[in-house]
Amino acid sequence: MSAQEYRIEKDSMGELKVPADALWGAQTQRAVQNFPVSGRAMPPGFIAAVGLVKWAAAGANEELGLLEPAVAAAIREAAAAVAAGRHDDQFPVDVFQTGSGTSTNMNANEVIATLASRIAGATVHPNDHVNMGQSSNDVIPTAIHVSAALAVEGELLPALDHLAGVIEKKAVACRDIVKTGRTHLMDAMPVRLDQELGAWATQVRSGIARVRGTLPRLCRLAQGGTAVGTGINAHPDFGARFAAQLAGRTGVEFRPSEDYFESLSCQDTAVELSGQLKTVAVSLMKIANDLRWMNSGPLAGLGEIALPALQPGSSIMPGKVNPVIPEATAMVAAQVIGNDAAITVAGQSGSFQLNVMLPLVADRLLDSLRVLAAVARVLADQAIAGFTVNEDNLRAALERNPILVTALNPVIGYELGAATAKKAYAQGRPIREVALEMTDLGEDELARLLDPAGLTEGGIRK
Repeated sequence: MSAQEYRIEKDSMGELKVPADALWGAQTQRAVQNFPVSGRAMPPGFIAAVGLVKWAAAGANEELGLLEPAVAAAIREAAAAVAAGRHDDQFPVDVFQTGSGTSTNMNANEVIATLASRIAGATVHPNDHVNMGQSSNDVIPTAIHVSAALAVEGELLPALDHLAGVIEKKAVACRDIVKTGRTHLMDAMPVRLDQELGAWATQVRSGIARVRGTLPRLCRLAQGGTAVGTGINAHPDFGARFAAQLAGRTGVEFRPSEDYFESLSCQDTAVELSGQLKTVAVSLMKIANDLRWMNSGPLAGLGEIALPALQPGSSIMPGKVNPVIPEATAMVAAQVIGNDAAITVAGQSGSFQLNVMLPLVADRLLDSLRVLAAVARVLADQAIAGFTVNEDNLRAALERNPILVTALNPVIGYELGAATAKKAYAQGRPIREVALEMTDLGEDELARLLDPAGLTEGGIRK
């Protein structure tokens, strides 16, 4: 850089060059130089949460008489701008940095101090003022919880609720459609399409309940524990005042941790939430795979439904259309499962009073929340809402299904039923026609006993 492109900043380790127009200072610049690893900065949602942390901390310190009102107001204005995403380009530190996230915390302190100094017309210090009563060791765990809680409440749960609602609406429209059930991918007893879709909706709603069940622990914040959990250099009431400030701004019921030592030394709640997200991903993978099988064909597959045709499916085969939305959903599920593995390993990396893979936890947890929320809406709106049912194909498969003989077991017994099914399958004839030959049941009784719609209600048919 030329002299016009940089300025000289100092920290406890000496001088170094910082880009002239950068809002950050020396400690951020050292991190930029030390960690040229992935080129991936911390997620915007996480930076927004750090901004909220600094905003609430300044308010709490002002309430406690520790920060002058003018300085607090300037910090809060600057921190609010960071929380709103107006300075995301000023947070260049790589995800793969110091395990405590100190570099990101100091990045925020320096950026907010620069902005606040301009607002106040006086020097606002990144450590003494912006970081007052705080340590990276409680700021970063707090920001993980805050960013994840806001993403859960604001993005994921509404998206999953939308997906479940779309499935439920589609199920109502398919209430009278009967199809061949399948176990082991082999023909089984009939089910109604609304029963099949209803199971998907229940999976999604159970996922909502699982994620929601983690929120009480996610809303417990480490802020106030400072360096090792003792709260050194923070007012005894700081944690409670801080949580009240944050809850008032966000509408989320944040509160101080009941045990700061636990909140700093481990990331069990993040691991728990990631596990619930993995379960949601597994559910979406199952739904996506069902859709792919049902849509397969159109001639040589099951051909039960036709997904909306969204784009050409091949660069060489004209007319081919692929199930692109279920495929995208399956890839998201795979990514979330992989994220969970990374978060699990990171969660094990707490030694004594501090976990030292906090940036990785934040990055992968927010990635899972973001992509799950996005793909849930895509799956709902571009695949499930618009698929059509090939009722002729369903009906033809039902008529040929020899497993319908199961309904005759209480009347003719398992052995005769097996022989009847074997003959029907070997000859490619409807089970009703073969049963008329091999049993003493009449046409009307067979029609009643083997009615596919009636069989979807379960029970013993005699």
